[in-house]
Amino acid sequence: MAALACTIWFWPRLAGKSWRAVLARVGTLVVNQVLTLVVIGLLVNNYFGFYGSWDDLIGTQTGSAPITLASGGHASGVQVLSSRPAKGGRLEQVIIPGPTTHLSEQAYIWLPSAYGKKKDYRFPVVLALTGYPGDPRNLITRENLPNRMADAIAAHQIPPAILVMMRPSVVLPRDTECVDVPNGPQVLTYFATDVKQALAASYRVAPDREYWGMIGGSTGAYCALKITMTHPDQYSAAVSLSGYYKTIIDRTTGDLFGGDKSLEQKNDLMWRLANMPSPPVNVLLTSSKKGEANYKSTLAFLGAVKPPMQASSLILPSGGHNFNTWDRELPQVLPWLVQQLHAPAPARLTTQPTGDGVAS
Repeated sequence: MAALACTIWFWPRLAGKSWRAVLARVGTLVVNQVLTLVVIGLLVNNYFGFYGSWDDLIGTQTGSAPITLASGGHASGVQVLSSRPAKGGRLEQVIIPGPTTHLSEQAYIWLPSAYGKKKDYRFPVVLALTGYPGDPRNLITRENLPNRMADAIAAHQIPPAILVMMRPSVVLPRDTECVDVPNGPQVLTYFATDVKQALAASYRVAPDREYWGMIGGSTGAYCALKITMTHPDQYSAAVSLSGYYKTIIDRTTGDLFGGDKSLEQKNDLMWRLANMPSPPVNVLLTSSKKGEANYKSTLAFLGAVKPPMQASSLILPSGGHNFNTWDRELPQVLPWLVQQLHAPAPARLTTQPTGDGVAS
């Protein structure tokens, strides 16, 4: 606004046919255009929460925070950075290590109030993923997931469950699309096995697949669906919010497959449905008839699903690829996901849980 005001004020002084006057007018217009684009970029970033800082944007953020063992923290496995009360439970900021992949990523873990009361129970887990590049805080501030979980539990819509919030981009600024990159980061394995093992070592979570579900938006939706389909021994249900079904390859991803056509096909979920055994998982896909680019591909995916896999859908009349659309879908899809998981099981029965889970 200041630049625009200055332009209006000084424009008469820039009149003239000399090369200096012309250059001054051109320079003034260029500066205004650049500032306008910067403002638009900042507004878009503030809305979607893509990057938290300039260092985060250009991939030079190397600072670390001291690790403090919070009250009720864990001496090994997940590293607790902070812990504070939250609606319906507690919210912990943690680092989840990957012993087999040597990856690690920040996460926020919401523990229901029942976690501190039912010491002999192991709880189901919902792993929520952002889009790319994403910030796990968006799942708290934008999508309000902890409060939604607390409200659903208080209304007896779902049993108490643990919510783990992360971003799929564990090697920023690169977008790995949750692929086990040849001679590179093994991101699929990190989420499929390392995250589960670290959480099981640090929290009272049930290890069996029936107790674990995933939800994500955009890139996180593709990851949630792919991880569940490729590792049905680890996860039993997934929700895809505005997801896609084939790995995106662009300048942010680089070469993810190293020329391995077989690996590329295995990361194509439509190819998997047509050429591989159907996994015994339950998934829910969302889209919009108007405003979402994935509408036709979602219908094609739904039509390709075969038993024992089960697929449901939530299709809005209209809605864009943004938080507003997902906010309209979450009141239905989040309870749906938890209802696919078993209710808390006694800790002594982890090998053969007998919870009275709500079936859908």
